Amino acid sequence: MTDEDHLWYYNVEDGTVTQGKAASSMTRMGPYPDRASAEKALQIAAERNKAADRADEEWNS
Repeated sequence: MTDEDHLWYYNVEDGTVTQGKAASSMTRMGPYPDRASAEKALQIAAERNKAADRADEEWNS
């Protein structure tokens, strides 16, 4: 196994979490260091988007 095979990914098409690059790069989010993080992929992305939006607002002020 390569190092990438130990990382976790979230499949946006069906909501599954897999170890290794099982899904197409167009349908997967990651890599994540562990299964629990991959399971929260959508929540993590939403939090990052909110933080980026706040930074944009501060920059534009």
